[in-house]
Order: sequence, then C-alpha cells, then structure tokens
Amino acid sequence: MQRVFQRFVERLNDSCEPAAFRQAMAEASAAFDLRCFAYLRMPRDSRAPAALISSYPHQWTDHYLARHYERIDPVIKQAHSTSEPFEWGENVAGTRGSPLEGAVFAEARAFGINCGFTIPIQDNRGPVAAVTFASDVRRPDFERVIGLNRRALQLMAISLHAHVRRKLWQEPRANGVKLSPRELECLHWAAQGKSAWDIATILGISERTVVFHFENAKHKMNVRTLRQAIAILCEEYRGKS
Repeated sequence: MQRVFQRFVERLNDSCEPAAFRQAMAEASAAFDLRCFAYLRMPRDSRAPAALISSYPHQWTDHYLARHYERIDPVIKQAHSTSEPFEWGENVAGTRGSPLEGAVFAEARAFGINCGFTIPIQDNRGPVAAVTFASDVRRPDFERVIGLNRRALQLMAISLHAHVRRKLWQEPRANGVKLSPRELECLHWAAQGKSAWDIATILGISERTVVFHFENAKHKMNVRTLRQAIAILCEEYRGKS
C-alpha cells in the first residue's frame, strides 16, 4: 500500500484542477477496494454553497447539491461535531436522526452508497471539510477494509485537503467578484471553445450543471452573455500576466 500512497501523492502534486484531484483520489480509493469517495468543503456560512470533488454518481451529487442536502445530511452534521473519523450506514448508531435525515440515506442507497467512513478536517476555527470513502458492499467486508487501512485513508484525506486548499481555495475573482472553483473551471473550458456538453464530459458532471455554473458566473459578473463573461475573464488574466 505504500506504493499506492506514494503514487497518490505524486498525482496530487501534478494536479491543478478538480478533475485531476478527482482522478487521483478515485484511483487510490479503488486500490483499497472502496467504490467511491467524496470531498466536501463545508462553508462556515450556511447560506454559502458547498464545494464537492467526488466520484459518486453525478446524478446523485447534482441532486444532493441542488437540494442543499449538506445542510441536513446526518453524516455532515456528525462531521461538524467531532474531529474523529467515524463509520456510518444502516444499523450504525448515531448516523440517522429525523425522518428527513433518514430520507437522505434512503436516496443515497438507491445510488449504491450504503455505508461509509468519514474523516472530518478542521482548522483552528473548526470544521472546514470532510472526506468520505463509501461502498455498496456488505458491512463486514467494508469494516474489514477500513480496519486494515484506517491510517492510510486518514493520510490520504489530509493530503487531498492540503493540496485542494492551496491550489483551488484562492477565491478566484473576475470583474471584482468571487467565482467558485467550478465556475472558473467551466469558464476556462468555454474560453477554449468547449461546449457545455464537452465540458460536462471533461469534468464528469451533467450538462445542466455546467449551464448552472455559467448562469451563476454571469450573474456574479453582472453580464448577460457567456461571451461577455469569457472576455472579462481573459482580460483579467492578461492583466495579471
């Protein structure tokens, strides 16, 4: 497993955008027989959108973010209240509360997300992110994998967070306003002539989600067309070069 971790760190060093981070963690997770992972940035302002890098099915993540499930997800609630890694899933005490929270689990199971191991990440002001490794296998098999590799998974989570924070959390701006990393990423690909369908394929998200990011960026930048947003972005970067 040392070789897996070394390869993972090398991939992180070479990664500069969400898709590359997603691929690096997905490959490392697969080496531990873990079906998928999710890295969720948890903003301190509950009104702010969450940021997600994940290998979960995009139909589930689109649905999750659109409905702001990070605000009611019992796993994320627990990650806010503890600094210790924890397991969750059916028949695990403490990870299901209200009927609404139970419904989140039920919907996740429909996408093959039955159990998980979550690593909260905190700074000196409290929780900032959570990394989850999830699976659809029977609980005893999952618990065996986690038990054997718990320390390695924690190191992977911390390493991913450190690289993402340094490379993607720089609060990018255009036209004087902050853009999310995903909004900026979509605009960059559009500036290279990629269509919404092309960008969706590249980033592993739905075309509707790409359009959603375009609309958010245009609104923030106070422009009416995507062409105007791209022009402003290009001018901004020319001014910094």
